[in-house]
Amino acid sequence: QVQLVESGGGLVQPGESLRLSCAASGNIFSIYSMGWYRQAPGKQRELVAVIHSGGSTNYADSVKGRFTISRDSAKDTVYLQMNSLKPEDTAVYYCNTHIATYDQIALEVWGQGTLVTVSS
Repeated sequence: QVQLVESGGGLVQPGESLRLSCAASGNIFSIYSMGWYRQAPGKQRELVAVIHSGGSTNYADSVKGRFTISRDSAKDTVYLQMNSLKPEDTAVYYCNTHIATYDQIALEVWGQGTLVTVSS
C-alpha cells in the first residue's frame, strides 16, 4: 500500500506565500513523477505542476513564474512553493504520484487534498 500525506494548506491574503508538502510512503520501488493538481468549487481538477524522475518540470500557464515545484528524493517528498497568491488560486490542492511497487506494479496514487484559501 502507498500513502501520500499532504500538509501546508491554509488561509492567506492576496500576495502572500504558502508552501505545500507531500510525503509518499509504503511499497515504493521507484517514483516516476510527483505533482500537484487543484480543484476549485464548480470546476474540474487541473494540473498545477509536476516534477518527473529526471528532474524536469511542467507548470500550468496560470502559475508559471509564481509557483515552484521541487522534491527531496531521499524523503520521497515533493514541495510546492506558492508565491504572489491570488484569489483565483483558491482550491483544494491534491498531491499525485506515479510509482512502481516492489512487485513491479504501476500505480497512480492521490492524496486526500489540502485546502488553500486566498482572501482578504
